[in-house]
Amino acid sequence: MSDFRLQVFYSVATLGSFTKAAEALYITQPAVTKHIRELETQWGLPLFERKGQTIRLTEAGEVVRQYAERIFDAYRGIEFDLGTLKQQLSGRLRLGASTTIAQYVLPPTLAQFNRRFPDVRVSLINENSGIVEGAVLAREIDLGLVENSSRNKALRYTPFMDDELVLVTSTHHGLYKKVPLSLKTLTGLPLVLREKGSGTLEVIEKFLRAQGYTLRDLDVKLYLGTSEGIKSYLYASNCCSILSIKTVAPEVAAGRLRVLDIEDCRLTRQLSFVHLQGQAEPLPALFMQFALRAMGHPGPGPVAVP
Repeated sequence: MSDFRLQVFYSVATLGSFTKAAEALYITQPAVTKHIRELETQWGLPLFERKGQTIRLTEAGEVVRQYAERIFDAYRGIEFDLGTLKQQLSGRLRLGASTTIAQYVLPPTLAQFNRRFPDVRVSLINENSGIVEGAVLAREIDLGLVENSSRNKALRYTPFMDDELVLVTSTHHGLYKKVPLSLKTLTGLPLVLREKGSGTLEVIEKFLRAQGYTLRDLDVKLYLGTSEGIKSYLYASNCCSILSIKTVAPEVAAGRLRVLDIEDCRLTRQLSFVHLQGQAEPLPALFMQFALRAMGHPGPGPVAVP
């Protein structure tokens, strides 16, 4: 890093604490304060507002944070690209992904990865998030990509993309024209939902609990194992479903499905990489960094190339 002070600033900005930044960087808290003051003197503007035990970025600090992310991403790109030039990568990478990710998110990144590293043999299992996590725990796969919000303490999760769930229905029957719908109205709609163990259903259940409801309060006609199956069901019925916006975007754009707004309801989640606790093995770590860059995410720091 050409300027360690910028790394100190970014650690404080992301961790929200001078103390935590000092611990993360293995330096003293006075040293952290000194580096921040030097930057503020250099640029002639305060970067943080300090109120008691809490700190927040100033307008200038937010500008510096955004530029710091770009700078660090460029450094990671240099490390990654030069590292992969050192030797021809080969080996076996076993991936597992939940249905939504495997069908709608991952394929373009896999295609880029295979072009870049043709001697790495990649395999992919497509199951719901619970089964993918179980495969990681059993060491049947090296890296999982999941959509559920629950966390297993034996696993490490690295978010790579945000996702939103939406209520959709077919446009052929012309029902449910009054929007937005109330949550009470939702409980009376005929629904077809993803299966038990899916990340999609887990997010729905979590939301319902927060509102004082359970799945038993919904009129669920059927549970299906794939988003494609659910969409086909919607075309032939007057049912609704709650699915990832990534799975229905083409059909909504084509006018085959319609998104129904629900009052005061926004179902969001993070899609995450998952592996056993500790540092990921070299090839899985390499794939994570490659995928994060391909998806436009700043990503973690540089990884060693095997």
